[in-house]
Amino acid sequence: MIRLGTRGSALALAQARLVAERLPGEVEIVPISTSGDIKGSDPLSASDSRGLTPPADKARFVKEIEEALLAGEVDLAVHSAKDVPAELPDGLAIVGVPPRADPRDALCGTGSLDDLPHGAIVGTASLRRRAELLALRPDLDVRELRGNVDTRLRRLADGDFDAIVLAQAGLDRLGRGDEGRPLDTAGFVPAPGQGCLLLEARMDDGAVAAAASAISDAEALACLTAERSVSRTLEASCHTPIGAHCVRSDGRLRIIAFVGLPDGARWIRDGLDGESGDPAALGAAVAERMLAAGAAELLAEAERALTAG
Repeated sequence: MIRLGTRGSALALAQARLVAERLPGEVEIVPISTSGDIKGSDPLSASDSRGLTPPADKARFVKEIEEALLAGEVDLAVHSAKDVPAELPDGLAIVGVPPRADPRDALCGTGSLDDLPHGAIVGTASLRRRAELLALRPDLDVRELRGNVDTRLRRLADGDFDAIVLAQAGLDRLGRGDEGRPLDTAGFVPAPGQGCLLLEARMDDGAVAAAASAISDAEALACLTAERSVSRTLEASCHTPIGAHCVRSDGRLRIIAFVGLPDGARWIRDGLDGESGDPAALGAAVAERMLAAGAAELLAEAERALTAG
């Protein structure tokens, strides 16, 4: 039996069931409460007058699951890939990436950004989404919106927001995909790993690694590797306003990346094509180009904006 560790949210459990159905043999899903799930423990739960929140530890949604892996309490972990830091704890490794779901962000509550009136209130918990929204529509009133998918959609239905932005993959996995209008990735770059599930195991557990590898998708793994390389090269955290999205076409990879200030005032977007044999090098290359264009200064300014009193 494979003990599969996951967060306990409705979305995380739905994702775990998708993985369990593909794995060979018997699988026990083991829900684990993480720091990010404990009510009141999230350091991002309070925002300032600008609707901005301070930086937080990206590992808060995976730390306890990884600790359970290292302690031998579970054999395999499934995470939303965008929650996993660029560097893994010693002794753990990525052992599989199932076929990717829709990577796009989705606008809920309206047909398109152009349909929103001047000054419309849009909800999101993501600094990257805030930056991209305001880069495209600086007139919008972008406000903090946290909670699970159902909670956010309920607040939209209650009239607290004119629109909200969620991951299309999450909506699809919860059977609510028709409530979102996907945003084109060229103009609204998703978070690195969005739409991907990441399977993590102990490096010394060859049998579990082999089982996970058997359900892994080569294209999804290559694209995720390139996107995580962008994050690593830019030294990004979960709450750094960056996007990275990679696709494979005709045997080659194409990656596009975004870095911006949370207020959308300045941003950098760049894209690069490369061979599919070394996705990490392609991700690093586009990140290095962005650093040469001033991405480090933008990210430093974004951090100062978030930590300013």
